[in-house]
Amino acid sequence: MGTLNDINYQLGNLIGLTLFDAQHFISLVMRFVINLAVVTIIARRFYYPRSRRRDYMFIFILMSCSIFLLVSLMEGDGMNLGAAMGLFAIFGIMRFRTEAVPIREMTYLFMLIAVSVVNALSRAEYHPKADYWDGFGLVTIVFVNIIFVGMAWIFESSRLVSSSCSKYIKYDNVALIAPDKRKELIADLEKRTGLKIQRVEVGLVDFLKDACLIRIYYDELADRGSSIEEMTKMPRI
Repeated sequence: MGTLNDINYQLGNLIGLTLFDAQHFISLVMRFVINLAVVTIIARRFYYPRSRRRDYMFIFILMSCSIFLLVSLMEGDGMNLGAAMGLFAIFGIMRFRTEAVPIREMTYLFMLIAVSVVNALSRAEYHPKADYWDGFGLVTIVFVNIIFVGMAWIFESSRLVSSSCSKYIKYDNVALIAPDKRKELIADLEKRTGLKIQRVEVGLVDFLKDACLIRIYYDELADRGSSIEEMTKMPRI
């Protein structure tokens, strides 16, 4: 131990870095494993089954791990931490502004960022003069992560939250949009789309073109979490 301390002391004076700090290293590894496990469970177990978007799933995991490591190595420096989070905010604006990111994906992104920041800042420090530990214990860290997983499970459960999907349709028969013809409208939409429609909402109406914008609500497992189910404008191909 004395030899390791001497090496750390010599390297610290020479290059400003120590060779090995067992306490910080073990703490970092344990918190990283907890964070990676929780992030992977949320992204793979709760997000992916509904959306089937592998690109977003990997973005969630990689960004969460990157933020965890970045914040962990900031050693609680307020200025450095603020600069780091600012860089990720700029990255998010530059990357995600090129695509209409659904609210579900954005919610998961912010949630997993919160998980990573909490795990990165959950450290305990010993104050030798007062002889006490200040910070978070391992049980507290695990409990907080269980809460995050529990929230994802609760709100992804179809028993508690409606799992119906919605889709915008440009409809060409305005004669059926009257409230007293709602059953006929739903029957016509079901025949054309092949979906079991629960309800419809009639939006913008253009009598000159005999067209209107309709939003249909339906329950279809294959469409749950689809990133284009709520597009209102047909993209150019």
